[in-house]
Amino acid sequence: MSMEFTDRVTRVEPSATLAISALATELENDGADVVDLSVGEPDFPTPENVVEAGKAAMDAGHTGYTTSAGILALREAIVDKLADDGLEHTTDEVIVTPGAKQALYEVIHALVQEGDEAVLLDPAWVSYEAMVKMAGGDLTRVDLSPHDFQLEPALDELADAVSDDTDLLIVNSPSNPTGAVYTDAALEGVRDLAVEHDITVISDEIYKEITYGVEPTSLGALEGMADRTITVNGFSKAYSMTGWRLGYFAGPEELIDQAGKLHSHSVSSAVNFVQHAGIEALENTDDAVAEMVEAFEQRRELVVELLAEHDVDVAVPEGAFYMMLPVDDDDQAWCEGAIEDAHVATVPGSAFGTPGYARISYAASEERLREGIERLAEEGYL
Repeated sequence: MSMEFTDRVTRVEPSATLAISALATELENDGADVVDLSVGEPDFPTPENVVEAGKAAMDAGHTGYTTSAGILALREAIVDKLADDGLEHTTDEVIVTPGAKQALYEVIHALVQEGDEAVLLDPAWVSYEAMVKMAGGDLTRVDLSPHDFQLEPALDELADAVSDDTDLLIVNSPSNPTGAVYTDAALEGVRDLAVEHDITVISDEIYKEITYGVEPTSLGALEGMADRTITVNGFSKAYSMTGWRLGYFAGPEELIDQAGKLHSHSVSSAVNFVQHAGIEALENTDDAVAEMVEAFEQRRELVVELLAEHDVDVAVPEGAFYMMLPVDDDDQAWCEGAIEDAHVATVPGSAFGTPGYARISYAASEERLREGIERLAEEGYL
């Protein structure tokens, strides 16, 4: 039997980051020692108080369905967190999801239909493109690589890219894969263009708690953006809760009503006891988060120094835990060679819309980071 598959599935490729991670796992299963710098997963355990809150919730019987949008106590905690970021929302304007990726999927599919135009700022996280394509949308891309991945000096290019026909703009600050944190002037430029052309904006703030010496601004907090911004965030990165699968989005109630249909007919709700752990993460982990961020900053400095020893200059990230390493024009071949020859896993920049680079994640121990850079140098990849 030959099956026929839909265009919305065949028009996209599997996640490049997860594909590289799978190859690394395969090599490890064959006995190779792989330094995996490909996946954005903190190497810290989930804070113990969060784990205990999850266990306590299970012991208390919180193992059944919840309301589709999420338990009220968690949505109240999210509203408080958003208020600290300058965003005014009610609990009716929040949906809790199984991970921030699911939040993005629901929002994009609620907003984008066949032929709609979505604008990405490259390098852009790999799944934005796939989600827009699956929704039937078309992509316009603005390359930030000539500007050390910053948005402010590229505002004229963004202005040329958007128009009254633009339906959606996706902004991710701090950025995956570059670690760039966009300036207030850059975000104000986005605001001006969004208002002028009546564009809806998704602000992906999953790395907002992980910054180094800068305070990122929430796009929806700017004047004129409250009713046209959907803010997406989650628990995987800042709280080292990747496997818990917990995220959320907040936006105008009319968006919540429509995206909520997709949510209720697909995942029903996020896991009950995980939502209780999420409350603990939001309310009682400031010290643990600060410790992780301090460690990430030290690792960032280490990698920058190690690369400089091999005359490799990089745009120093101000947030998240990634940096873009300039490599050969054929970045796919470079990354494949790096994992085969040096047993170091990275992600090709072309997966993010920016050929000629490889993304390195420094969410690994200093020992493994040193080992990875040393191997790349020894095998002639630096």
